[in-house]
Amino acid sequence: MPIKLPSALPAYDVLSKEGVMVLDEVTAARQDIRPLRIALLNLMPKKIQTENQFARLIGATPLQIEFSLIRMSEHQTRNTAADHMEEFYRPFSDVRGEKFDGLIITGAPIEHLPFTDVTYWDELKQVFDWTQTNVHSTFGVCWGGMAMINYFHGVQKHLLDQKLFGCLRHQNKAPSSPYLRGFSDDCVIPVSRWTEMRQDEIDATPGLKTLITSDEAGPALVEDAAHRALYVFNHFEYDTGTLKQEYDRDVANGTPINIPANYYPDDDPLKTPQNRWRSHAHLLYGNWINEIYQTTYFDMDKIGT
Repeated sequence: MPIKLPSALPAYDVLSKEGVMVLDEVTAARQDIRPLRIALLNLMPKKIQTENQFARLIGATPLQIEFSLIRMSEHQTRNTAADHMEEFYRPFSDVRGEKFDGLIITGAPIEHLPFTDVTYWDELKQVFDWTQTNVHSTFGVCWGGMAMINYFHGVQKHLLDQKLFGCLRHQNKAPSSPYLRGFSDDCVIPVSRWTEMRQDEIDATPGLKTLITSDEAGPALVEDAAHRALYVFNHFEYDTGTLKQEYDRDVANGTPINIPANYYPDDDPLKTPQNRWRSHAHLLYGNWINEIYQTTYFDMDKIGT
């Protein structure tokens, strides 16, 4: 079944052209089932690109998804048109009384800052607490996952000497996990970050289980069952060209940057990169949606109880 999106949202046309099943609100209202309510707290500067990436993954499911877009209440974006934000996004202050089956908290290009120096950190802590009473399952992505694991468990992020950048091979450490159903023993995941979480610190923290890890990039996917959360520090959601966009941007700005590892054929930036993570991306987010469907309440008032 399809994902329900406003027909005017750019992702509606993008996903429709790609063959993803998309349903407008009028048609969805005629169906006598309860859609899963999945929200995206979008902290990335390129809002529309990020919307498309996550909507593509959670929309590839036989279930009807009601997709909501959330922003921080006071933080104003400079990279997305104000009319887009006004039409499609609601501030957290407007939704905090509502219940959701799932919430994705994206990364943000602020990983060099201590968490307490982030301008919206106080409100984000309120979001984390809110997930425990109003959200059935939360997925923290990259910086969003680092922020959550730090808030709930005190696990620190550590600055790297150079950027981890490229398509790195990871190992499946929990093949019996419902979130890794259908996964190979190893997989390639795009990585793009200046910080890391350390495996020994995660292992020393009760209640955390590493599902995917890498010799090069460290832990990648961590389950926090007590908080009904997953933390992924890398980017399954990236499009084929996202790392290229980041590399070209840094080259154009004169920022020192390595060619993303194992991304371009023969490590040649003039060649077209190949996507080797798409299938595992769909598996991961499809498994997450399925796990929500299997365990959430039909009566949404019971979520968080």
